Amino acid sequence: MSAEDREMVGTMMVDYDMDLDQLPYTAPPGDEGLDMSHVGGEYEAFEGLAHEVAGISGWYYPNETLIHHGYLGCAPLYPTVTISLCTLAAYRQTHRVCPTFSFQVQCKTLCFLHDIPYRPYLTTQLSGAFDVYLQILQRIDQCLCTALKCNTPNWHLLNACPACFYKLEDEPDLDFDWLDSTIYGMNVRVDSRKVRSDFWIDLNTVDKFNSKVRAHAAMPNQGDDALVDNTAVETNPAPFSCADQWKNAGPEMRKKMFSVFDESGIFIAACRHRFVHLACDMIRSGELAKYPLAIIDKLLAVYGKGGASAYNIWCNSYLGSRAHQLGFHLMVGAFHRHSHNRKCQLDWHPMYIPGTGHSEGEGCEHIFSASNALARGTRHASTFHRHQVIEQHFAFWNDDKYATLSKIFSALKSVQTLTVELSTIKAELDITDDDFPRYILQELPNLHHAEMLVAHVEHQLAVEGRWEIGGDEYNQFKMEACLGKYRTALDDLERLVVMRLFELSKLSLSGTGYKVCQQIGKALQWHSEAIRNAINRYNVQAISWKDIADYSFLGDEDWAKPAHREATMKYFKLCRAHEELTRLNVEIRCLHTAIHTEQVQTTAVIEDLWLSDLKLAEELQRQWCSRAAINAVHLHRLDRIECLAGFSGVRDVGLLIARSTT
Repeated sequence: MSAEDREMVGTMMVDYDMDLDQLPYTAPPGDEGLDMSHVGGEYEAFEGLAHEVAGISGWYYPNETLIHHGYLGCAPLYPTVTISLCTLAAYRQTHRVCPTFSFQVQCKTLCFLHDIPYRPYLTTQLSGAFDVYLQILQRIDQCLCTALKCNTPNWHLLNACPACFYKLEDEPDLDFDWLDSTIYGMNVRVDSRKVRSDFWIDLNTVDKFNSKVRAHAAMPNQGDDALVDNTAVETNPAPFSCADQWKNAGPEMRKKMFSVFDESGIFIAACRHRFVHLACDMIRSGELAKYPLAIIDKLLAVYGKGGASAYNIWCNSYLGSRAHQLGFHLMVGAFHRHSHNRKCQLDWHPMYIPGTGHSEGEGCEHIFSASNALARGTRHASTFHRHQVIEQHFAFWNDDKYATLSKIFSALKSVQTLTVELSTIKAELDITDDDFPRYILQELPNLHHAEMLVAHVEHQLAVEGRWEIGGDEYNQFKMEACLGKYRTALDDLERLVVMRLFELSKLSLSGTGYKVCQQIGKALQWHSEAIRNAINRYNVQAISWKDIADYSFLGDEDWAKPAHREATMKYFKLCRAHEELTRLNVEIRCLHTAIHTEQVQTTAVIEDLWLSDLKLAEELQRQWCSRAAINAVHLHRLDRIECLAGFSGVRDVGLLIARSTT
């Protein structure tokens, strides 16, 4: 306790005629010589005093008295160490922002500030007190959710991102009502405690899809609500299957390392604004089809039709009849397109799928770039503590994404830029907008023909397996190719130097006229540039890709020319940018409506709680002040967006369509 709190407790005891000198005071067991500072008040060692304070305060347990004064004991009955709630709140927020900030670091920091030696048992006590603190916060949130009527099933999924999942009357139809991305992230002690939120999909639910995957692998023609296991593709791979390039799609026999870990990672689901909605543990395995299956099944059950999801190996999988009936669409994220062949990209890349807008399908990569730091502090934690840390991190991540939600509503500039660039290119190449889709239709059969031709040549040459990067054949050919470039550059340089030497010898021959010498001198000066270029080629020993791309090795068709291919990409980017504008017009109005609805409902609940539950009303008022400040920033940004010259959306607040929560 702080010096002021100690003085206040002493005054209370004097008022009750209690002798301060007769109170027993001992240090924690095993550390009788430990002297603790009371400057900051984060830690306090005492014994007997807690029991006496509990008696004079009217509460039965000492922790009841301590919590009333802003402290939390580290033992359930007679604590000898207390921690202030301010310290626990500061650590909670610090850890959510910086996942590598552990209990041990916090405890050592406090010990240094109080000029006391660090003791390992203090870290254990801090961890236990923090668990109780989070449980208190969770109980308060439960009470607030009940008052706000936010405790209905799937309420979190339906309201996590107002821009994505608010449905208003008279809003334009979109190709996809909701866009989602699913991917995995890397990371036992016995702990019987369970997670307290609906954020996780339990292991039993995930394992239900394991049997469906195996059934599809055996009978791929059967229609069911599941994905085909990638092993079916691996046993009979196509000539140019993307499964050969994407290592995570390999069979489990190449992933024995994952069996060492009880929990080898997590799968998550996040919307296009990077709000995290669901997660499930990967148990003793790498990426299996049952994990995205379980997540997608939950998403389809809650959100219904008109959805789409991005995942790095969707091209080697398909969904059952239920997903097709709901119009669920699959695609491959833009970041992972480099591991897929061109034909696959034309079918699965978001840029070529109408309705995706600017959604690149890689929101989870951004999320994991921040959450990977959790692995260091959770790899040896129990399941409960691991889930607790991940929940805290993603809860703050969602709050942070909500605070910046109105910043991403900007696509008008990209539309204007692409329109100007594409107009210039079309004028130079003498093409129209109708030519770009035709180029894609012409490219697909040519790619298929090229694949068949390569497969036929490989069969004729009896090529059993292709070279792999790093293999013996690959390294040998690479060395021979480098040596060949070196010899070619050396021969060219030698030829030019010898030619110039012969020309120089003519200058010293008798009988050579003045004009001839002048011509030879100019020729030497002009040819010196060729020698200089030869020396550069000799040093570089390679040809730039720009030079290679200019070769017409694909024929004279327009779709194969580099300029036409670049123009085609800009055309499809412009199409997606226009779709993004349409979607943003809807999402801006949804966010505006969500803020208005939240303000009306929360204000009404606070007024009711002032009459029925004063403490709960104060807590809700405190939380609402922070939320209202963020909403005020959103409204300011939305007003600026709506005042733009090119804004084509609706400016007023919409009417929310009633949604089913079952």
